[in-house]
Amino acid sequence: MYIDFILCFLFFFFFFFSLLFLVENNCLFLEWELFMLNSYGGFYILYFDWISLMFISVVFFISSMAILYSSDYMGINTYSSNRFLFLVILFIVSMILMIVSPNLLSILLGWDGLGMVSYCLVIYYNSLSSYLSGMITCLTNRMGDIGLLISICWLMSYGSWHLYFYLDFYSCDIFYLVIISSFTKSAQIPFSSWLPAAMAAPTPVSSLVQSSTLVTAGVYLLIRFYNQFNFLNKMCIIFSLLTMLMSSFCANYEFDLKKVIALSTLSQLGLMMSSLFLGMVNLSFYHLLTHAVFKSLLFLCSGIMIYYMNNNQDIRFMGVVSNYLPFTTCCFNISSLALCGFPFLSGFYSKDLIVELMSMSIINFFIYLMFYFCLGLTACYSIRLFYYSVFFKNKHISLCLMFENFSFMNFSIIFLSFYSVFFGCLMMWMFNFDFFLVFLPGYLKLISLIFVLLGVWVGFELFMIKSYFFVFYYYLFTMMWFMSSYFYYLFSWFYLFSFNYSMLINWGEYYGSLGLSYYLVFLSNLIQNYMFANMKIFLLSFMVWFIIFI
Repeated sequence: MYIDFILCFLFFFFFFFSLLFLVENNCLFLEWELFMLNSYGGFYILYFDWISLMFISVVFFISSMAILYSSDYMGINTYSSNRFLFLVILFIVSMILMIVSPNLLSILLGWDGLGMVSYCLVIYYNSLSSYLSGMITCLTNRMGDIGLLISICWLMSYGSWHLYFYLDFYSCDIFYLVIISSFTKSAQIPFSSWLPAAMAAPTPVSSLVQSSTLVTAGVYLLIRFYNQFNFLNKMCIIFSLLTMLMSSFCANYEFDLKKVIALSTLSQLGLMMSSLFLGMVNLSFYHLLTHAVFKSLLFLCSGIMIYYMNNNQDIRFMGVVSNYLPFTTCCFNISSLALCGFPFLSGFYSKDLIVELMSMSIINFFIYLMFYFCLGLTACYSIRLFYYSVFFKNKHISLCLMFENFSFMNFSIIFLSFYSVFFGCLMMWMFNFDFFLVFLPGYLKLISLIFVLLGVWVGFELFMIKSYFFVFYYYLFTMMWFMSSYFYYLFSWFYLFSFNYSMLINWGEYYGSLGLSYYLVFLSNLIQNYMFANMKIFLLSFMVWFIIFI
């Protein structure tokens, strides 16, 4: 329990200093010289300004709520719960190291720490599905490290790893490597498949890792290293919008509760990235902070539902959870409305400003239409969760006893619900994020609300029909555009032109990595038999050579 109080105190401490640094326009720069070789120096740098301090305070707040929640969800004073607690603290330390570092070498320390600790947290339950999910998560994040490592080697020729202080000096290719690395960490297309797979982790981990820290690390890195010449890039906007579109469609076809929320996180990450590449740096950071609060609340409420529904995550078996868990369902729907951008909740302020400034940007009609279409789809899958948790008929197991009593899990979601309602307007008033003069005609001001209401209507209409729209593309949307599995249609096209069709039904198993594993197993068994039977082989070879010599 004392760790929660320490983290809450650190939250208020860093929040206060963030406001102080903003008012006085201060920054704190700490430098530690590691080595000096000719004209090249290795330094460890900590850089504190209002952006880093504000992000650290939000990380401390959400981690304190997640640890308080896990004292009931995971238990206390057991070997397993202590291991979980130490891993979460290691994760927080790695995140803070990455936040306060303007130096690429010291950023890599926190960046790798995030990847390794997140792997340990995803495989926490020690099942086969957890191992596979952890491997996907770890290897995808490793791909992102390649870009940072190449950038670090490249910066050796410039004489400094301080990328933050020479943003207008370095080559464009270095920035593109950093962008690709951030795309892997923030799960943009084509690296999106690891985020829903990481839902194999415990729910407090999903709340902390997949809402506010790990997935937003890439967005935060691009916010810090923002360079207007390199970042106003139409191709990156297209990738971000495709991520929004893919994740929103997949969330409407998914039945796993935590995966639906993970795909909604992916959609919001696409919104942050696209707003960043449109030049709205402060608004992207603003939406990052507000999204972290209400998305962690959404994860924690879903964890309570899973906890009381006998570890069931299928939303088709949720039924009228509102009858049994009224307070949890209320908080769950508050966070869903904040995610939709419902007026005067925290998500509304950031999303509405992003959409209005996007309307004033010089972009083509396709990008403009995609923005609004994805906005409507967000409301669609949020209403889907609302329907399954409140209106859907009872599908529970008859022996499943569900009742709501006051616990640390409820205590943590009370604070997060309060912040989900008030955090957006507080941030806007304190930090002047709305310091823009926006002139738009009346129909453009109302079009975001119209698309949200249209998404709500389409979401309700989807349940009035027996089958989904786009039934032919069902596999396309349930498998995340085949990013995490075999491309079935491509395979079937190859089969038509392959020789001896009947023998090559499973050609991927014989000529791919699985076939290689067969040969490795065969070779391993051969060597093992040789080692166990070496005396027999020696005597047999002796007899053969003896006969030959005779």
